[in-house]
Amino acid sequence: MLRGFPPVVAAQTHTLILGSFPGEASLAATQYYAHPRNQFWRLLGAVLDEPSLHELPYEERLTRVLAHGIGIWDVLDACHREGSLDSAIRHAQPNDFDSLREHAPLLRKVCFNGKTAGRFAPVIGAAGYATLVLPSSSPANAMLSFDQKLRLWRDILT
Repeated sequence: MLRGFPPVVAAQTHTLILGSFPGEASLAATQYYAHPRNQFWRLLGAVLDEPSLHELPYEERLTRVLAHGIGIWDVLDACHREGSLDSAIRHAQPNDFDSLREHAPLLRKVCFNGKTAGRFAPVIGAAGYATLVLPSSSPANAMLSFDQKLRLWRDILT
Protein backbone atom coordinates (compact mmCIF):
# COMPACT_ATOMS: atom_id res chain seq x y z
CA MET A 1 0.00 0.00 0.00
CA LEU A 2 1.41 3.37 -1.04
CA ARG A 3 0.80 6.42 1.18
CA GLY A 4 0.39 10.00 -0.04
CA PHE A 5 1.51 13.26 1.53
CA PRO A 6 -0.10 15.55 4.11
CA PRO A 7 -1.91 18.62 2.82
CA VAL A 8 0.02 21.80 2.14
CA VAL A 9 -2.46 24.31 3.61
CA ALA A 10 -2.44 27.25 5.98
CA ALA A 11 -5.07 29.21 7.89
CA GLN A 12 -5.33 31.68 4.96
CA THR A 13 -5.73 29.02 2.24
CA HIS A 14 -8.79 29.90 0.14
CA THR A 15 -8.17 27.63 -2.85
CA LEU A 16 -6.98 24.03 -2.85
CA ILE A 17 -5.59 22.11 -5.82
CA LEU A 18 -6.13 18.37 -5.55
CA GLY A 19 -4.27 15.82 -7.61
CA SER A 20 -5.17 12.15 -7.65
CA PHE A 21 -2.12 10.55 -5.99
CA PRO A 22 1.66 11.23 -6.19
CA GLY A 23 3.50 9.52 -9.04
CA GLU A 24 6.63 7.44 -8.58
CA ALA A 25 9.00 10.42 -8.95
CA SER A 26 7.04 12.39 -6.36
CA LEU A 27 6.93 9.50 -3.91
CA ALA A 28 10.69 8.95 -4.30
CA ALA A 29 11.42 12.65 -3.74
CA THR A 30 8.64 13.09 -1.12
CA GLN A 31 7.57 16.20 -3.03
CA TYR A 32 4.37 17.07 -4.84
CA TYR A 33 4.78 17.11 -8.63
CA ALA A 34 8.47 16.10 -8.64
CA HIS A 35 8.53 14.58 -12.15
CA PRO A 36 10.63 16.98 -14.26
CA ARG A 37 8.15 16.86 -17.15
CA ASN A 38 5.08 17.51 -14.99
CA GLN A 39 3.93 21.05 -15.79
CA PHE A 40 2.27 21.73 -12.41
CA TRP A 41 4.86 24.19 -11.05
CA ARG A 42 5.22 26.01 -14.38
CA LEU A 43 1.44 26.31 -14.78
CA LEU A 44 0.89 27.47 -11.23
CA GLY A 45 3.81 29.90 -11.46
CA ALA A 46 2.29 31.46 -14.58
CA VAL A 47 -1.16 31.70 -12.94
CA LEU A 48 0.29 33.35 -9.82
CA ASP A 49 2.61 35.65 -11.82
CA GLU A 50 5.62 33.85 -10.33
CA PRO A 51 7.28 32.66 -13.57
CA SER A 52 10.37 31.26 -11.83
CA LEU A 53 8.36 29.26 -9.28
CA HIS A 54 9.39 25.93 -10.85
CA GLU A 55 13.10 26.84 -10.48
CA LEU A 56 12.94 27.51 -6.73
CA PRO A 57 13.84 24.93 -4.08
CA TYR A 58 10.78 22.84 -3.16
CA GLU A 59 10.23 24.35 0.31
CA GLU A 60 10.38 27.87 -1.16
CA ARG A 61 7.81 26.88 -3.81
CA LEU A 62 5.45 25.75 -1.06
CA THR A 63 5.98 28.97 0.89
CA ARG A 64 5.23 31.10 -2.19
CA VAL A 65 2.11 29.13 -3.11
CA LEU A 66 0.78 29.32 0.45
CA ALA A 67 1.41 33.09 0.46
CA HIS A 68 -1.04 33.32 -2.45
CA GLY A 69 -3.69 31.43 -0.45
CA ILE A 70 -3.30 28.27 -2.55
CA GLY A 71 -3.02 24.81 -1.01
CA ILE A 72 -1.99 21.45 -2.48
CA TRP A 73 -3.19 17.95 -1.64
CA ASP A 74 -4.49 14.78 -3.28
CA VAL A 75 -7.89 13.12 -3.30
CA LEU A 76 -6.33 9.82 -2.24
CA ASP A 77 -4.50 9.08 0.99
CA ALA A 78 -3.39 5.58 0.01
CA CYS A 79 -3.68 3.05 -2.81
CA HIS A 80 -2.01 0.19 -4.63
CA ARG A 81 -0.46 1.14 -7.97
CA GLU A 82 2.18 -0.16 -10.35
CA GLY A 83 3.87 2.78 -12.10
CA SER A 84 2.48 6.31 -12.07
CA LEU A 85 -0.65 6.16 -14.22
CA ASP A 86 -3.97 6.95 -12.54
CA SER A 87 -5.54 4.10 -14.50
CA ALA A 88 -3.35 1.66 -12.49
CA ILE A 89 -4.71 2.80 -9.10
CA ARG A 90 -6.37 0.02 -7.10
CA HIS A 91 -7.82 -0.19 -3.58
CA ALA A 92 -7.97 3.58 -3.24
CA GLN A 93 -8.55 5.20 0.14
CA PRO A 94 -9.68 8.85 0.03
CA ASN A 95 -8.23 11.58 2.21
CA ASP A 96 -10.19 12.98 5.15
CA PHE A 97 -11.68 16.11 3.60
CA ASP A 98 -13.73 16.91 6.68
CA SER A 99 -10.46 17.80 8.43
CA LEU A 100 -9.88 20.59 5.91
CA ARG A 101 -12.32 22.89 7.65
CA GLU A 102 -10.08 22.81 10.74
CA HIS A 103 -6.80 23.43 8.87
CA ALA A 104 -8.13 25.83 6.21
CA PRO A 105 -11.22 27.63 7.57
CA LEU A 106 -11.20 30.15 4.67
CA LEU A 107 -11.24 27.45 1.98
CA ARG A 108 -13.87 28.25 -0.63
CA LYS A 109 -12.68 26.67 -3.88
CA VAL A 110 -11.30 23.24 -4.72
CA CYS A 111 -9.62 22.67 -8.08
CA PHE A 112 -8.86 19.21 -9.43
CA ASN A 113 -5.69 18.51 -11.39
CA GLY A 114 -7.08 16.15 -14.02
CA LYS A 115 -10.16 14.04 -14.64
CA THR A 116 -9.29 11.26 -12.18
CA ALA A 117 -9.12 13.71 -9.29
CA GLY A 118 -12.12 15.51 -10.78
CA ARG A 119 -14.34 12.49 -10.15
CA PHE A 120 -14.48 13.77 -6.56
CA ALA A 121 -15.83 17.19 -7.62
CA PRO A 122 -19.50 16.32 -6.96
CA VAL A 123 -18.70 15.17 -3.40
CA ILE A 124 -16.60 18.25 -2.65
CA GLY A 125 -19.20 20.51 -4.28
CA ALA A 126 -21.92 18.95 -2.13
CA ALA A 127 -19.86 19.92 0.93
CA GLY A 128 -20.28 23.57 -0.07
CA TYR A 129 -17.10 24.32 -2.02
CA ALA A 130 -16.87 25.82 -5.49
CA THR A 131 -15.14 23.28 -7.76
CA LEU A 132 -13.12 23.41 -10.97
CA VAL A 133 -11.74 20.45 -12.92
CA LEU A 134 -8.50 21.39 -14.69
CA PRO A 135 -6.63 19.59 -17.45
CA SER A 136 -3.96 17.38 -15.90
CA SER A 137 -0.45 18.80 -15.60
CA SER A 138 0.94 15.27 -16.02
CA PRO A 139 3.31 14.48 -18.89
CA ALA A 140 0.84 11.70 -19.76
CA ASN A 141 -1.66 14.41 -20.77
CA ALA A 142 -0.16 15.47 -24.10
CA MET A 143 -3.48 16.26 -25.78
CA LEU A 144 -3.23 19.94 -24.83
CA SER A 145 -0.26 22.27 -25.23
CA PHE A 146 1.13 24.18 -22.26
CA ASP A 147 -0.63 27.35 -23.44
CA GLN A 148 -3.96 25.55 -23.86
CA LYS A 149 -3.67 24.16 -20.32
CA LEU A 150 -2.64 27.57 -18.98
CA ARG A 151 -5.74 29.26 -20.40
CA LEU A 152 -7.89 26.85 -18.37
CA TRP A 153 -5.64 26.94 -15.29
CA ARG A 154 -6.03 30.74 -15.09
CA ASP A 155 -9.59 30.07 -13.88
CA ILE A 156 -8.06 29.02 -10.53
CA LEU A 157 -8.05 32.68 -9.54
CA THR A 158 -11.58 33.58 -10.71
